[in-house]
This record gives sequence, C-alpha cells and structure tokens, in this order.
Amino acid sequence: MNLSPYRACMIELAELSGEFIRPFFGQPGLVVETKADQSPVTAADRGAEELIRARLAKKFPAHGIVGEEFGSERADAEFVWVLDPIDGTKSFITGVPLWGTLIALLYQGQPVLGCIHQPILQQLMLGDGTTTTLNGRAARCRATTHLAAATWLTSDPFNPAKLQNGAAYDALARRAKLVRTWGDCYGYLLVASGWADVCLDPIMNPWDIAALVPIIRGAGGVITDWRGGAAYPAASTVACATPALHAQVIAGLNP
Repeated sequence: MNLSPYRACMIELAELSGEFIRPFFGQPGLVVETKADQSPVTAADRGAEELIRARLAKKFPAHGIVGEEFGSERADAEFVWVLDPIDGTKSFITGVPLWGTLIALLYQGQPVLGCIHQPILQQLMLGDGTTTTLNGRAARCRATTHLAAATWLTSDPFNPAKLQNGAAYDALARRAKLVRTWGDCYGYLLVASGWADVCLDPIMNPWDIAALVPIIRGAGGVITDWRGGAAYPAASTVACATPALHAQVIAGLNP
C-alpha cells in the first residue's frame, strides 16, 4: 500500500491543528469545561478537531473519522482517521507542554500510520509500523533489556490501583531506574525516540492508542495491552523499548 498521500495529509493536518492550538496554550484566561466523564475540554480541543474533520471531508470524503470530541462518522469504512486533538488536556490547561495532537489512519480496522505533534516544542513524530521519524530524522527505541536500567513513565500513578493490579504495578515500578509521570502521548514519543524505556497506561480510549501503535513499532519497540494482548483495539497500553523488557513488564504487571 502506498501511504505517501496519507502521510502528506497527516503532516498537513498536524501543522494546521498546531497553528490553531498554539495561541491557546499558556493563556491564564483559558476557559475549561468539564465533560460528562469528568475530563477537561477547551475551545482548543474542539476547534482543532473541527478543522481536521473539515479538511479530511474535502480530501477523502469516503473515509471514516473517529474523534474524541465529535464522535464517529463512517467508522466501518476501509480507511478511518482517528483523532485526539489534544492528548493530555490536563497538562495543556496547566501550562505543561507534555501533550500533543494524535492523528492515526486505520486500514481495515488496524492502525497503519500515526503521528504525535507537539506544536509548542515543534516536534512531529510519524510512524508507519516499519519506520518512525522525529522531525524527519529516524527515531529508534534504545536497547534497554533490564528494568533496573529503565526509565519508566505513566500518565497517572494512581490509576493502576483503581483499574488494574495496583500492588503489582507499584512493586514493578520500584525496580525501575527512574520513574516519572511524563505521560500521555508525550511519554510514548520519549520511548520511540530513545529517551525513555517504558510507558504504560491502565486505561485508554481508541483515539489515545491508534497513533501510538505504528509509531512504537516503527521505532523498533513493542506495544500491547496491559496483559500482553493486541495493541489495537484495546483499553490499556504497555509500550517498551525491547521485547525482553516488555516480557519483564507484562509478567510483573500480571503475576
């Protein structure tokens, strides 16, 4: 399959949404609303998704779209775009640049192309399952095979106890060299670019996961759900730099 036209479109969508979002970031008067699931949302989230949807409707009218803010259109189409205009809105609304725009393309239900765009730091990561680039340069996971040498990331350190085996998670995390909450999509960017070794989240939505799959795999990493099952569709994510490290993490999370 020739992904070139879709890759070019993905870059265009990332740049377009980034230009829209950028003026909202770090503004003290930013209005934050609370959605039914108690997550925050802003005009930046909604406006960016509207822009992306409008552009896709013109370029690929037969394609489907699944987005966090405005739901699904033709979700059973052969090609479906999956959108999270601001993944990490809690960071966004507190002036922390550890968030990004996630855009993925599914073919027959599986992610074949994904991007993470951080417009404040001017970072654009693209992956197709075979290769991953960061600002046009090859990105690779590092060769960490032991947890004692690993940098371990997650979005919320309290969620494993709420949603998975918290005791197992805590015991495993304590074995890592460095543990930080540089999470949401930015944590996965760090794994794919060789700055971290493990990023995991015990609960995820389709728009949180889809873009990460071709990015992590394209960088040579391993990505699955919390129990080592299929990465997509899934309701949780574990991404590791190497198969050996991934095996240790999955075994420790599920004793």
